[in-house]
Parts: sequence; structure tokens; C-alpha cells
Amino acid sequence: MKKNLRNILALALGLMTTVSFAQDWNVDSRTRMDMSGDGDKMSTDQRVTVGTTWGGDNWGIVLSSDVNYTTEGADVSAVVYEAYASTDLFGFATMNIGKQALSYGSGVFVGTNDWASRRNTLDGMTFAVNNDLVGLDLGLTQSSNNDGSEATDNMWINASKSSGDWSANLLYLSNSSDGDDAVTSMGLDFAYSAMGGALDLNLSYNTEDEDGEMMDISGTYSVNDDMSLTAGMASIGENGFTYAGSGNMSANGWMNGNIGTLSADLGGVDDDGNTVMTNANMENLYVGGSYTMGDFSLAATMSTVTNTEVEGYERSVTDISVGYSLNDNASLSYRMVSDATGDNEDLYNWLTLTVTP
Repeated sequence: MKKNLRNILALALGLMTTVSFAQDWNVDSRTRMDMSGDGDKMSTDQRVTVGTTWGGDNWGIVLSSDVNYTTEGADVSAVVYEAYASTDLFGFATMNIGKQALSYGSGVFVGTNDWASRRNTLDGMTFAVNNDLVGLDLGLTQSSNNDGSEATDNMWINASKSSGDWSANLLYLSNSSDGDDAVTSMGLDFAYSAMGGALDLNLSYNTEDEDGEMMDISGTYSVNDDMSLTAGMASIGENGFTYAGSGNMSANGWMNGNIGTLSADLGGVDDDGNTVMTNANMENLYVGGSYTMGDFSLAATMSTVTNTEVEGYERSVTDISVGYSLNDNASLSYRMVSDATGDNEDLYNWLTLTVTP
């Protein structure tokens, strides 16, 4: 504990020094009290992010750090969240080099996953090509094992375009690990605003090697300025779908703020007797709505997850949240989730205070 405290104080001193000379700085504090289960759990997670920026007309430096504290176990950790340099590349592109928080399209393959205790970042180079036709980003990341051998190698191209009532994003990603053959993935996201902006239609279609695929179609209708209704369906093909480790979805779902991967124990075991989780042929039908009244906000989503090839499997999820804006810099929210499969039901409750000076 003393070593952790010493590291925290050293980091804080360094941040205060850098902030005092920075051209811009920002602070974000999130305190989340976990009261899940039968109400007997009471754990508080605190995350403070401090970011600083220096720069000129053709260059910039970004540095931000996360300090995490969990009352359960009194765990304290301090990590660098982002640290990268940016410069103009002969007027052709903007180049960023270092540790970056990136998100493309719906974030299925590359996303920041902001609710995780260790948020997703990528170490490498990104190039934003300057042109008036389409937003074009190129990326390359590479890491090595302790013995110097190659660990992971990622390359991607992301193209985005918007015009009038529509927008589109296309991501192509090639990933190899430990010298194995590259695995390619592609994600297409399309959005269209109809009825004068009252109806938003969204499509996310994602594919990977071995014919794995996932699709999410949804529509959101704005009843008025304060109320909206949403309905949609997410489905996985018969060959399953492998969720990327740098994406927004994970097996740890609700602790990261969402329903997580659509996988289930359908009774299968492998040769060693271990339970086999599968996500092939999974479907999630969801409906929800949100309402805002002054400083108060209310949102609810109900999801039904089934498997088209397994009769009798059903997972029912109810997600309700209530929020209140305390002032221009702070907000308080309460979220309750019921996640039931058969006779097994998991309950989650969080009280979250967010402060942004």
C-alpha cells in the first residue's frame, strides 16, 4: 500500500507540473458505488483522469493518466491512459505516434470501452489523410513479448463519410498474433435520418475470417424534444462471431457498462470437460425509451436474447437508469439491471457521481 501511495503521489506531482505549463488541460472524475447482488455488496470504484495538451500550428503533445481506487481490497493503481505526439506530415496527413484511445464506427472492433477499469488503448501510429472526399485513417500497431518475439500486429484502414441526412463508416482490420496468419475483420456502419430528423435508422454489419458475422439494426423515434423510443435487433450468424479484445463488447459485460457478448452455455463440454460457451445463432431483440424533464432523466431498455437453433433458451434483461444534473459540472445517476436466464437471475445496482470541472 505504501508503494502504491508513493507512486500515486509521484504521478500527481508530475501531473501538476505538466499541467502548469500546458496550453490546455482537463479533469474527469467518476465515482461508482456497486450495490449488486442481494444488496449485501458495497464497493466503490473511483477513477480520476487528468489530461494535458501542448501544441502549435503543426504539432501537438497529449498526455493523460488514470488513477483508480477500489474500496473493496483497497486497491490503488495509476496508469498512463494516453501519451502521443501529433504532427503535420508535409500537408498530406496528420500523424500521431504513441498510446492512443481510438474508436471507429460502432466500436465493435476498435473502441475505448470507457466504463472498463483499464480502458482500451492502442500503441502505434495513425495517419489521418487530408482530403475533401472522405475521412480516411490508416493505422499500424505492433507489440513484442518479453523475449523479443512478435506478439501482435494490427493494421487497419477506416473510411468515413457524411452528407445531408446520412453517414457511413467502413473499417478494415488485419490482426496477427505470435506470428500466426493474419485474421481480417470488416465493419460497416450506416446511419440515416428521416422524417425531418425525427427518425434515426442505424445499421452495423461486422464480419471476420471463417465467415463469422454480427449485425445490429435499430431505429430511434423522437416523440418530442424530451422523449425518444428505440427498437432493434442484434444477431450473430451460424458460424459465430469473435469479439475483438480492443472493442466495446466483452464477456465482462455489465461491469463495463453494457450487455456484453451474446454468448451462452448451451450444455456443451469439450474433451477436458470444460463448459463450452457459444454465440452462434444468438439474437437479441430490444426496445427502450428515454425521457428528460429539466434536470431529471429516465431511460429503460428491455432485451430478450434467444438462440434460433436451441429451443427453450431465453435470456431476459431489464436495464433502468435515473439521472439528475446537480449543476453544470456534476451529475448523479442510479442504474439497476436485472439479467435472468432460466431460473438464474443476476442483479446489478450502481450509483455514479460524475464531475468534470
